[in-house]
Amino acid sequence: MTTEGSNSGAAVALRLEPREADLGEFSVRRVLPSRQKRSVGPFVFFDHMGPATFPPGKGIAVRPHPHIGLATITYLFEGEIMHRDSLGVVQPIEPGAINLMTAGRGIVHSERAGSDLNVSSTLHGIQSWIALPEDQQEREPAFAHFPAAEIPQLALPGAAVTVIMGEAYGVISPVTQYSPTLYLDCTLDAGASLALPAATEELAVYVVDGEVTIDSESYSAGVMAIAAAGATPAISANSDSRLMVIGGAGLGPRKLFWNFVHSSPERIEQAKIDWSAGNFPQVPGDDEFIPLPD
Repeated sequence: MTTEGSNSGAAVALRLEPREADLGEFSVRRVLPSRQKRSVGPFVFFDHMGPATFPPGKGIAVRPHPHIGLATITYLFEGEIMHRDSLGVVQPIEPGAINLMTAGRGIVHSERAGSDLNVSSTLHGIQSWIALPEDQQEREPAFAHFPAAEIPQLALPGAAVTVIMGEAYGVISPVTQYSPTLYLDCTLDAGASLALPAATEELAVYVVDGEVTIDSESYSAGVMAIAAAGATPAISANSDSRLMVIGGAGLGPRKLFWNFVHSSPERIEQAKIDWSAGNFPQVPGDDEFIPLPD
């Protein structure tokens, strides 16, 4: 669901509300892509996972599946996910850390419950994908893990900001960028205000928790505000709130089918054939797989 900004000169051009997507073990709130807005900067996919509570012995169980032409960013607020991929990487991800998996010409991975499988647990976080520039779409696949201690954090009046990717408020994240990218995790105390960094080419604010006012309009949890071109909206918190800020340079149109992202429709068709024929590499120690959807 979308609502366009109603005022001339408004700082917000579009209001996006998510749709529920069932992943089997739990549902997510999917904001990007939407019919009205396919991407924000390089971000072509944005899922809000949870919070989902699991009893002992239950948890996330995403079987091996393929990707091409993108990089995935996993960022947790709570819980743990065990990542395994066809490069042989086995890496738990915990709150505040960054898993950056670069698919390039092709990678396969699974996402399973972590060390908290045998206790009651809660999973809460953001899964996002960024498209790769055209000259990087067929690069060698890669994986990088950045512990929470390596991700810069700064305190502002009434607010705390984690710079996940890019540069903000004079701080630069060590996480790899393939094109100009901004990704922030911001918490605001009730009554606090936050001026966003100077406008990137495209910018959006997603409300994880709480409620904020942007350009005289209220935005509650689960809603994304797409900034107008060239605007740098100021945000005020109506309650204790948590926001994700995404943006960067647009990379041009991308085709999306299932887990495949590419500028070439023919390349996506080939990826479909390759997955169905078993031509992708396997994930060592995880022999299950998700079939190609209809």
